[in-house]
Amino acid sequence: MIAIFKREIQSFFTSPIGYLVIGLFLVLTGLFLWVFKGPFNIFEYGFADLGNFFLLAPWVFLFLIPAITMKSFSEEKKLGTLELLFIKPISLWETVLGKFFGSLCLALIAILPTLLYVYTISQLGATIGNLDIGLVLGSYFSLLFLIASYTAIGLFTSTLSENQIVAFIIGMVLCFFMLYGFESLATILPNGPVVLLVEQIGMKAHFESIARGVLDTRDIIYFTSLTLFFLYLTVNQLKNQNR
Repeated sequence: MIAIFKREIQSFFTSPIGYLVIGLFLVLTGLFLWVFKGPFNIFEYGFADLGNFFLLAPWVFLFLIPAITMKSFSEEKKLGTLELLFIKPISLWETVLGKFFGSLCLALIAILPTLLYVYTISQLGATIGNLDIGLVLGSYFSLLFLIASYTAIGLFTSTLSENQIVAFIIGMVLCFFMLYGFESLATILPNGPVVLLVEQIGMKAHFESIARGVLDTRDIIYFTSLTLFFLYLTVNQLKNQNR
């Protein structure tokens, strides 16, 4: 698994994709938060907090994570090297986890520079340093869980086609549906316990719950289960292709 992980990281930074993903994330979030006028602009928002960043980041990663993962297995299928994975002395789970942690690591590297936003916002407040660090940490944790789920979904969709663009589109649509689809579906249902149940199936309710700074075990179990579920689907899909 470690060898697969190292190979994934190396492949990202020996090609433009790693630098492109990190650069795009930082440029897009920076422009929307500090330059472009609109609902995400911190200066127009009027409050010294990072709430707008954590509203924007899921949307940016909605496109970037499928772009990172689309080649994970699609490229192996296109080049005809997927069969080599089946004969290596490592299990499919180790292969999938190696690729999962490699893609996840790249996304986390993209997030690290945004810690500068925390310092900047703390200096912009009416009282310097008056920033709710607990809320910020909770929001970063929720973003981490969300990225892990996105990555698992992206890996699964990369097994569905040897065309990377197709894998990217399916991954993006599936991530969007898991984040916003169930909440939208709940709005057309009559009020009642079913509405709450449908909302809880989607990622948005759990993301917002952790982002409030409260680490509820139900939210952690949800994201962990969702990630493992799509990793299981990835392994199962590879097994079916090996038959």
